[in-house]
Amino acid sequence: MATGSAQLAPLHPIAGVRLGSAMAGIKKPNHRDTLLIEIAAGSAVAAVFTRNAFCAAPVQLAKRHLDAAQPSYLLVNTGNANAGTGDEGLRAAEQSCAAVAQLCQVAAEQVLPFSTGVIGEHLPVAKLTAALPAAKDDLSECGWLTAASTILTTDTRAKAASRQFSLCGETVTLTGICKGSGMIKPNMATMLGYVATDAAIAQPLLQQLLREAVEGSFNRITVDSDTSTNDAVVLIATGRSGVAVDADNCAEFAGQLNALMLELAQSIIRDGEGASKFVAVTVASAATQSEALAAAYAVAESPLVKTALAASDPNWGRILAAVGRAGIDDLAVDKIAVSLNGVKIVERGGRAASYTEAAGQAAMAAEDIAIDIELHRGVVAETVWTCDLTYEYVRINAEYRT
Repeated sequence: MATGSAQLAPLHPIAGVRLGSAMAGIKKPNHRDTLLIEIAAGSAVAAVFTRNAFCAAPVQLAKRHLDAAQPSYLLVNTGNANAGTGDEGLRAAEQSCAAVAQLCQVAAEQVLPFSTGVIGEHLPVAKLTAALPAAKDDLSECGWLTAASTILTTDTRAKAASRQFSLCGETVTLTGICKGSGMIKPNMATMLGYVATDAAIAQPLLQQLLREAVEGSFNRITVDSDTSTNDAVVLIATGRSGVAVDADNCAEFAGQLNALMLELAQSIIRDGEGASKFVAVTVASAATQSEALAAAYAVAESPLVKTALAASDPNWGRILAAVGRAGIDDLAVDKIAVSLNGVKIVERGGRAASYTEAAGQAAMAAEDIAIDIELHRGVVAETVWTCDLTYEYVRINAEYRT
C-alpha cells in the first residue's frame, strides 16, 4: 500500500557522480542489493547521521572516514543493517571499505559505508565484496534510477527527485534518491538519502546547507516514531557546472535544495509501511517552535489518531487528547480549534457548532488529509507529515524476519 503517484520525473545526471548496482545475494538471490557511488576528485561532501545512541557499525566508520579524508566512494548494501554486531560488525565494515579501496585504487578512508536491513545479524562480507566488481563495471552518471531501486528494503517503490534551475545565468542540477518506509522518526537524519549537485560549494557551507535542509524536511516526518540505528543523508557538490554557490546566491540555491529534500521526505511518508493516508499535521498560533512541534508530533504519532485515520473516522476527541498530553505549559484548552481538510470540527475546545458527522467523514475519506490545529498562544507554526496505521503495518513488521 502507498499513496499518491509512483511516477517519477526524469532524473538528471550529475557530472562527477557515477552510480553502479549489483546483486550480492545478501538477503535474497537475483536482487540488486549493492550500490557503489563514485565521487569525482575535488568534490565536496557533507553528511548527517542518526542520533540513535545504538548507531550501526557503518555509521561509526563513515563518521570516522569523513573526518579523515575526502570521500571518493560510497558503498551501500541492503538486506543487513550491520547494527548490534559489536566489534565484528565494525571489522566487517572496515573489510568492505578495504575491498572497495583495493578495487578502485583509493585509500580505505576515502570510502564511506552504509547499510540497511535487519538489525543484529552479521554482515556477509564475502558476498558483498564478491559483488563489487560488477557494481564498478555498472558505474554510470545515468545510474540514479537503478540506484533508487537498489537501496530499497520494505519500500514498495523507488524514491527520487531531480530538478534543474538557473543560477548566475547558468544551469545547475540537483538529483537525489532515498529509501525509507518503516522505522521512520527523524533525528538529525532519517533513513538513507543521497543527493548531489553540479554546483561548486565549499564543504563548510555545504554542511550548513544540508543541516538546514534536513531540519525542514527529513526532520519533519514520522511513520512510527522509531529512529533507526543506520540513518544517514549525504550531500555531494561536484562543481562541474562551474557555478559557485556563495553569499550572493546561497539563498536561491538553498530554496531549491530545501524543496527537493522535502519532496524526498514526503515520498517516504507516502510509502510508509501499510500507508493509505498522507497526513499533514499543522500546529499554528503557538508560542514557540518547540511547543508547536511537540503538539504536532503528539498528534502525528498517536496510535489512536493514526488508526482513526486508517478507518476514515473523524474521531476528533483523539486529536484533542493528543494535544492535551503534548506537555505544553498553561495550555488554554478552551481556545483550541481543529479542522480536517478545511472542515471545522473543534472550536473553543469543543465540537464546532457548524460541524456534522457527514462533513467530517467526507473530509477523512480523502487520501491526502490536512489536520490544522490552532493553539491561539502566539504566531509560530510548524508542520509534521505522517501516515495512518493500518493492519498492513502490523503484518509487515510481524513478518519482517521471516
